[in-house]
Order: sequence, then structure tokens, then C-alpha cells
Amino acid sequence: MNLLDLARAIFGLAFVLGLIGLAAWAARRYAPQLMARLSAERGERRMKVMETLVLDPARRLVLVRIDDEERLILLGEGRELIEPRGPGESK
Repeated sequence: MNLLDLARAIFGLAFVLGLIGLAAWAARRYAPQLMARLSAERGERRMKVMETLVLDPARRLVLVRIDDEERLILLGEGRELIEPRGPGESK
């Protein structure tokens, strides 16, 4: 392997890594709008994830809105815990 082959291999690697970086930048820049547009075409959804909070590597809190009601869900370690809410309680 001579110096020209080594330079060609390094240039090829740099080019491929540059393309991967460009694709990652484009996905971060344009994908959220694209995904929002695609979901809007399907009609209004009843369920939305309002917010998430990572507690530790195994658990996270998720605030979900279903119709006009919000529920707090604890996910992790193979189980889910949904905030209990009585029939007369308000938000």
C-alpha cells in the first residue's frame, strides 16, 4: 500500500463521515417539521405526550393528555404506575 492509496482511503473515510454528519444535521433540522406535518394529515389525535422527565436510567415520568384530562405515568423496571384519580377530582 503506497502513499496514494492511503491518502485515497483517508479521503474516502472523511467524505463518508461528512455525509453522515450532514444527514444527521438535516434530520435534526428538518425532521421535526416533517413529522408534525405527517401527523397533522392523519387528523387530530386524542392522546398526546405533554412532557417527560427522566428520573434515573431505569425510570421516567410521562405526563400524558387524553382528551382534556392529564395523567401522570411512571415507567420503568418492567412496570407502569398510573396516577390514581377519583371520578370527582378535577385537574
